[in-house]
Amino acid sequence: MSGEQEVRIDPAESMAGVPDAFQRLWTPHRMAYIKGDSKPIDATEKQCPFCTKPKGPDDEGLIVHRGEHCFVVMNLFPYSPGHLLVCPYRHISWYTDANQAEVDEMASLTRTAMKVLTEVSDPHGFNIGMNQGAVAGAGIAAHLHQHVVPRWEGDANFLPIIGRTRAVPQLLDDARQALAEAWPDVAAEA
Repeated sequence: MSGEQEVRIDPAESMAGVPDAFQRLWTPHRMAYIKGDSKPIDATEKQCPFCTKPKGPDDEGLIVHRGEHCFVVMNLFPYSPGHLLVCPYRHISWYTDANQAEVDEMASLTRTAMKVLTEVSDPHGFNIGMNQGAVAGAGIAAHLHQHVVPRWEGDANFLPIIGRTRAVPQLLDDARQALAEAWPDVAAEA
């Protein structure tokens, strides 16, 4: 080792969670999503979170609104605050399997969701869509659901691209409560 310089590392600098020149956003809750803990083992209604959530209380299931054929629920792993899912109660995988009443109510609830989100959090825009099948990005491909994602200028930065992390500055229950409280008044105006 002659001529080589010994490199000393301060143990405090090598430990995770110790303040340094970088800001870190720790998101340990995302491990459940990464590992697939929240995904059904199979495609049955018994395993499906979109079939089981409506059977419990709204606040525990993060349900914002219940319609006749469909319901609106917070996304457990949101892209942004207020990220909603519009789901039929019936356990179907494909949009083409939805009956006309389900299609009509999904469209109506999506429009109302946009109005409620606008009233509550004043987004600058929305992403709306369905991922049909696992290969197309559906996290829970066994149960049809439509995403309603509010967007704000500057909300998507380098974190999702480089750090594979999203900064979501609002707790799910806080967002669910505000949206659920505003839903009846906004829906009545429509």
